[in-house]
Amino acid sequence: MEFSNPFDDPEGHFYILQNAQQCYSLWPQQCALPQGWHVVVDPQPPSVCHAWLAAQWQNLTPAYHAR
Repeated sequence: MEFSNPFDDPEGHFYILQNAQQCYSLWPQQCALPQGWHVVVDPQPPSVCHAWLAAQWQNLTPAYHAR
């Protein structure tokens, strides 16, 4: 089955990206990388990405910075 939204493809491969605020994002391999984000894990199946995030990202509370 072909998915029109690459973010929803369970057979897709995804980067794990991180930005300057230490937020993570799964990003489809076939999409251009967004500005301001860098790759922390090369493209992997969703299950591998979710396992990596579960092992690495222990605090799901967003970090708020004083301005």
